[in-house]
Amino acid sequence: MQEIHTTADLITAAAGDPLIVWAGQGFAPGIRAWYDGSAVAVASPELFQRNRLVVAGPPEGVARLVTTVTADIGTAYRPLGDEDLIRELANRVPGLEFSASFGWMDTAEIPPVTTTAAWLDGADGVEELLTEASPSSFAWPGNPAVRRWAAIRDEAGQLVSIAAEAWSAPEVGFIAGVTTRPVARGKGLSREVCGFVTAELVKRHGQAGLMVDRDNVAAIAVYHRLGYTYRRVATAGY
Repeated sequence: MQEIHTTADLITAAAGDPLIVWAGQGFAPGIRAWYDGSAVAVASPELFQRNRLVVAGPPEGVARLVTTVTADIGTAYRPLGDEDLIRELANRVPGLEFSASFGWMDTAEIPPVTTTAAWLDGADGVEELLTEASPSSFAWPGNPAVRRWAAIRDEAGQLVSIAAEAWSAPEVGFIAGVTTRPVARGKGLSREVCGFVTAELVKRHGQAGLMVDRDNVAAIAVYHRLGYTYRRVATAGY
C-alpha cells in the first residue's frame, strides 16, 4: 500500500474516475488517499455531510486496502463506491455492512439551456424555500461547503427554483440542494436552474457531478437530458 499526496497522482491511480477525483477535494486539509495495485481509497471528512472512504478497483484489492486503511483512520469513514463493489466489500470485510444505494451522475458537457437562472448575491430566501420544499437537503445556507446558490425567480421576485454549488473539487464541480417550490413544479424550472449551474461548473472545473436518489425517476430524467450519465453507487458502514 502506498499513500497518495497529489491530485495528479490520484488521477493517475484512479484512471481519471470522476467520483474518486471529486472525493480528493484537491487534497484540502484532512484528505488522505492510498493505492494498492489498481485499488484506490480516498478518506474525505464531511464530504456531502459524511466522513467517506471513497473506493474503486477490484474487490479483493479494495477489501485489503479498506482493511488496512481502516486500521489507521478508524471506522467512522463510510465506504462509498460502485454498488457491486460495496456489496462485495460487505461480504469480505469483517464488521462492514451494506447500507444504501443511490446514484452518482457526472458530465463534461455544457448543456444548451436557455434560462433566467442566475447566481444569487447571498442566500436570502433559500432557507425558507428549503424548509418548505426540501427539508432533508444536505446543502443549506451557512454550511461552509456550500459556495453559492443559483435561482430562478417568479414575476414577484420570489425564489421558485434553486440549486447550489457545494463540495466542489478543483477538477469536478458538484451540485446539491436542487429544490423547486411545489406550486411551481412541472414547468421545467429544475432543468433550467440545473442546466445553468452545470454549464457554470463545467466551464470552471471541466466536469460536474451530483448525487440522486435511485427512485427519483423524474430527477434522473432531467439530469440525463442535461448530458449526465448515471452510475449505481452505494455506501456501507460498521
